[in-house]
Amino acid sequence: MRILLVVPAGKDYRISDVDQPVPKRPMLRFSILPILTVAAATPARHSIQICDENVQPIDFDADVDVVGVSIMTATANRGREIARRFRRRGKTVVAGGFHATLYTDEVLEDFDAIVAGDAEGVWADLLTDVENGRLKKLYRNRQPIDMSKITPPRRDLLKETGDYYATTNAVQIGRGCIHGCRYCSITAFHNRTYRRRPVDKVIEELRQISRDIIFVDDNIISEPDYAKNLFRAMAPLNKRWVSQASLDIADDPELVELASRSGCRGLFVGIETLNRKNLVSVNKAFNSIQRYRERFSMLYRHGIGVIAGIIVGMDNDGIHVFEDTLKFLDETGIQAIQVNIMTPLPGTPLYEHYKKTGRILDRNFDHYDFRHCVFQPRRMSRRQLQDGADWLYSRFYRLDRILIRTLRTLFEVGPVTAYLTWRLNTTYRYDNKRESIVGSNPARIEKSALGVMNRALNYFRDSFRLAGLSRQSN
Repeated sequence: MRILLVVPAGKDYRISDVDQPVPKRPMLRFSILPILTVAAATPARHSIQICDENVQPIDFDADVDVVGVSIMTATANRGREIARRFRRRGKTVVAGGFHATLYTDEVLEDFDAIVAGDAEGVWADLLTDVENGRLKKLYRNRQPIDMSKITPPRRDLLKETGDYYATTNAVQIGRGCIHGCRYCSITAFHNRTYRRRPVDKVIEELRQISRDIIFVDDNIISEPDYAKNLFRAMAPLNKRWVSQASLDIADDPELVELASRSGCRGLFVGIETLNRKNLVSVNKAFNSIQRYRERFSMLYRHGIGVIAGIIVGMDNDGIHVFEDTLKFLDETGIQAIQVNIMTPLPGTPLYEHYKKTGRILDRNFDHYDFRHCVFQPRRMSRRQLQDGADWLYSRFYRLDRILIRTLRTLFEVGPVTAYLTWRLNTTYRYDNKRESIVGSNPARIEKSALGVMNRALNYFRDSFRLAGLSRQSN
């Protein structure tokens, strides 16, 4: 059979025409590993095409038999639209990915079948069922798949579009996360478990690809002893890599040293908030706010930069959270940030809580991209949260701050990380300008408004006092 695998994109990023230029933001794109992994799990008798709407348009007239669509919540509406268009032509359309797994009943309205959870182990069975005319609605592994049997992704399918990505060399050593953060769909998708591949299998894959890579693991140090063994084995390969990790990596000097020696030059770290009550409320109290600076310094000394994940709009965030966060980021020299507005993703405990308490105000999944406020915040208005998040983003990526940040990184961390800092920061700045993200600081606006109100009250009070004195003198 002829199979097309699709990654949908939101309307602000979608390439819908062959003549439409692809936005110059490769630093914010890395290899579309999920569908490349599905392609690798496809029996050789089938032919495979892929389409990432972030860099190329979908050919809705393609001569294919089966269409697989990988959807996240923010692309769920687009994914369902794609399914409807292909089904009108009589094509079999299958959904997979986080949203399809966690929101199965609704997604099935527009798809012929869903692969829930890991595709390996059931994808080949699904294709056989299509050939034999006995397709089921839902395919799910009964047991966790054997991670030692994971096949390296079909990177060859990115030959035509590879230049649009920061790297096509994305590698995954494990799946899942042991933490139970209430807002996280990863935890829900993997049922709070973590599974990893044998070190020798990872090293075998790394030997086949070029120097610069990204590990797409949600927490590459989930099992510290395993991570140490991996980093020791990687050291002779002369790689340079970035990944995601929990900040407690900095509590183990040996682990940091081994990561650095193996080629680590940057880590995305979810610090989320500067408010401990917020961390407790989302089950992330293992982040120690008092030790943020100390931990960052440990990473910097080993040539490892920090891209910080920030969440605004938690229940203990007031209107001062934006300027307080910016001040902290300036002081600590963080190399880059990703600002996320708190978003209740379907399938997570946070979503169920907000739904039960009536706080979800926007059910358009296009807005569940972490850049829109879709719920009622507790200590500010929706408008204040939206404006403040945009203001924080635009101020952090102001050109003077980028220049200072890059120079500071050059001296504190090293030239490779400084170069990555410059490229990533200017890409975020480009994105902000392209989307006209400016925002405003709600704390300053309120202060200005209060000042105007106080001056008005003082004026009227003084006027009444003078009027009273005038009457007395008469």
